[in-house]
Amino acid sequence: MTERINLKQSDDPRDVIHLAVQHLANGELVAFPTATAYVIAGQSLNSSAMKKLRLLSNTDEPLVICVKGFDEGLDYLPDMSPIGRKLAKRCWPGPVILQMNRPGSNSLFSHIPGEIQAQISPGAHVRLRAPAHEIIFQTMRLSPAPLVLLNEQSKYQTADSIMADFNGQVALIIDDGPSRFGDQSTIVSISDNNWQIQEPGVVTETTLKRLSSEIYMFVCTGNTCRSPMAEGLFRKLLSDKLGCLEDELADQGFIIGSAGLAAALGAPPSPEGVAILAEEGIDIRGHESQPLTERLLDQSDHIYTMTQGHRLAILAERPDLNETVKLLSPEGNDISDPIGGGLQCYVDCKKEIERHLKSIIAQINVP
Repeated sequence: MTERINLKQSDDPRDVIHLAVQHLANGELVAFPTATAYVIAGQSLNSSAMKKLRLLSNTDEPLVICVKGFDEGLDYLPDMSPIGRKLAKRCWPGPVILQMNRPGSNSLFSHIPGEIQAQISPGAHVRLRAPAHEIIFQTMRLSPAPLVLLNEQSKYQTADSIMADFNGQVALIIDDGPSRFGDQSTIVSISDNNWQIQEPGVVTETTLKRLSSEIYMFVCTGNTCRSPMAEGLFRKLLSDKLGCLEDELADQGFIIGSAGLAAALGAPPSPEGVAILAEEGIDIRGHESQPLTERLLDQSDHIYTMTQGHRLAILAERPDLNETVKLLSPEGNDISDPIGGGLQCYVDCKKEIERHLKSIIAQINVP
């Protein structure tokens, strides 16, 4: 008989998590809420649980390996293509399942016993997902082995619907009310460095196109002078090259931003920078400063700093970004902060930034 627990009525969610971990360790199946639909999970290293999931699936499609995020996803797919890495970083945790070629012997997947590998992935592909729900995340954190999910279906939006179809087949259903999005996760197939939607879901093709864009980030100290000018100039130069409006750059696969190492949140751009760029028809009046966060660092494909000190400060915290973080000046020169130096300092700064941006634009290949 299936046990059902209403999460909102439980005295302590940690008790529910521990109960779920216990059932999973015993080779039983547990139904979890997610933001998209309820999912049924089993522990990956338990052959009995994987056989149960395979029987419930009624297809030869791969089951879904549940990961905590991008880094753990790389353990399973160390040879993930650049576009796969990009989507994993930007979509996880969230309602996107990535399907990729079955990995080789250098992966964590290869260390799973062969019999269980065959249950999880009968064919040439594996599927990975990082659900955005605290209950399943905490269960994963306490579980001695990774979880594997049955491919979700949009009809399972409530605990009632799961109970109706799987009563007696799962040991526990954790009820957290109706799913937030009211649709299933989008399954995205990655082949080489291309992607396509395998099964549609809550994340649309338009959103995926934006998520797969090249992100350029310009960094200075306060994000009110140099980097906003660089952002505005780069938008104009790139849109001119692509023959599109600046507002259409995201649709063309490019997202441009700026941030500061010591920036406050929401400060306006310097009046001098606004005036100088306005002379060329570039409007940065709507810019609001923002600090350079871990999320921006993780998601940016190209990060250009104004000084060597900015670059070294970032790499001191994130040495893994050595190839991503570059000095804007290829000659290795710092672009000095014009603040307090008068209008001519801003003019000179703008000219220097623009010269380096034109070199970057020239290297961007467009169809």
